[in-house]
Amino acid sequence: MAVKSANLYARIEPDVKEQAESILSALGIPASNAINMFYKQIILQKGLPFAVKLPAAKPIEMSALSKEKFDAEIDKGYVDMLEGRTEPAEKVFADMQRDYGL
Repeated sequence: MAVKSANLYARIEPDVKEQAESILSALGIPASNAINMFYKQIILQKGLPFAVKLPAAKPIEMSALSKEKFDAEIDKGYVDMLEGRTEPAEKVFADMQRDYGL
């Protein structure tokens, strides 16, 4: 008789587990089913089913900037505005919603 299931033991950060299981619960998907789907995607893709890489550009942490660096960032934005390197707010928000689900 073939084994119908196998156990998987993994350590995971409690906060990550809680957040993920909350989302899965809202979707009506048990964690074990989500893990099984993830493993099946690994098999189908012959690797991780998503890109594993560092982001090309990291957002600036404004609160960590010195006054001089903050002023320099504001000046760059002002020059961009003067030289027409801007986008309408509607487009920026639409892009953020598309890319980050905001």
